[in-house]
Amino acid sequence: MTSNFVIIPLLIPFVVGVVLIFFKDNIKLQRIISVLSLITTTAFAAYLVQLVQSKGVLTHELGNWKPPFGIILVADMFASLLVLTASIVTLCCVLFAFHTIGERRERFYFYSFVQFLLVGVFGAFLTGDIFNLFVFFEVMLMSSYALIVIGGTKAQLRESLKYILVNVISSALFVIAVAYLYAVTGTLNMADLSQRIAEANQPGILTTIGMLLFIVFALKAALFPMYFWLPGSYSAPPPVIIGLFGALLTKVGVYSIFRTFTLLFYHHPEFTHQIIGYVALLTIVVGAVGAIAYSDVNKILIYNIIIAAGVIVYGVTLTTKAGFEGAIYYLIHDMIIKAALFLLAGSIIRITGTTKLKKMGGLIKDYPLLGWMFFIATISLAGIPPLSGFIGKFLLVQGGLESESYTFVGVLLVSSLLVLYSAIKIFMSCFWGEPTLSSEHEKVSLKGILYPSAILLAVSVFLGLGAEAVIPYVSTAAQTLMDPSIYIQSVLKE
Repeated sequence: MTSNFVIIPLLIPFVVGVVLIFFKDNIKLQRIISVLSLITTTAFAAYLVQLVQSKGVLTHELGNWKPPFGIILVADMFASLLVLTASIVTLCCVLFAFHTIGERRERFYFYSFVQFLLVGVFGAFLTGDIFNLFVFFEVMLMSSYALIVIGGTKAQLRESLKYILVNVISSALFVIAVAYLYAVTGTLNMADLSQRIAEANQPGILTTIGMLLFIVFALKAALFPMYFWLPGSYSAPPPVIIGLFGALLTKVGVYSIFRTFTLLFYHHPEFTHQIIGYVALLTIVVGAVGAIAYSDVNKILIYNIIIAAGVIVYGVTLTTKAGFEGAIYYLIHDMIIKAALFLLAGSIIRITGTTKLKKMGGLIKDYPLLGWMFFIATISLAGIPPLSGFIGKFLLVQGGLESESYTFVGVLLVSSLLVLYSAIKIFMSCFWGEPTLSSEHEKVSLKGILYPSAILLAVSVFLGLGAEAVIPYVSTAAQTLMDPSIYIQSVLKE
């Protein structure tokens, strides 16, 4: 019976997404249904986390077909924690959208596409079949294609072409890699794949396929040198959509790298993981350079997405439990705090009407709450104790030292200072200095707009101050990643 809870986070957004289509012109009802469904989804996701912690890895066999032949959903602690985090982020983004997205976009099925996006994200986290990982990627991407152009501004249409082209190419590479994998192993079930790759001791052909998959996921996660599409594409849509994308979409690519290179292709880390490590380090460096070079709010935060992707992905190469725990903790933290920052940045842009730092200033006088909320988000992003970013970075540094990855530790610490500088630059430019808005400028109401960001910041504070309560769950997730047999036995029932 408990296995049925695995599919519920997928069913709720799918059914609600379909239902919302029939209420295209009833905006109020769309909002009510969306919020109630996301609250319900979050509650089920939290319950799923508790079930996995008490009962171990849960599986759901669709149509009662036994693996490796049937389609299976697998909820281990890593996937369950990300489903819960994604639910919280989406709920807050939808609450923010009520006051900012505009009725015109709401009538063009905005809430339906958000629900379908969630189906793809949850499915990618929960699937136990690598072909269905491709399927859920496509569900997620098709929804994102609609969201990135919704509203139809010139900038959205221009940048969406690049976004769609890159993802079409990566999807083609993905399906080619899956076809080769099936041709060599004869299976697509991840647990069965793990066993067969282990039995063959991961020969060169499988290592090559693994690296092809890494290229696909690196494109999705915006790792160096495949991040080129991200800054432009993510700066075009409205802030709430940037928040959703920044918090969720790249993280699905990061999750996929973790899943494939801890469960499937972990036999020759001296080659595969070394390449991943170099790519991750270069990603951090490039992201840091971009973050300090720009004087545009959105661009600075977008380059911070790239930095975080590099930091988290390097965790795959760390050989200690602390390293894995740090990567997982930092991944959860980054999903929460990136969403908060983009929503707060959206509020700043709403007031000033620009994303350029040079045209902002002195907002602290009229908007003190917004200013100090942004400051809290800034220090959490940079990893200042006792907020959530500190816990993840502390564990990553510990794991790096234990693994003798001294270069990573050095790059991580320097990048933290640059992240702090880039975010404080936004804070100082926006809220201090001479006011750039004239006294005749009408004060913009932020009624109802700051609550979603406050919820996300409260979660970040809890992840920092309440780390003792969260660590057991993160530790369980790390243990499953480090020991593939736990996943395999739970799926194949051996």
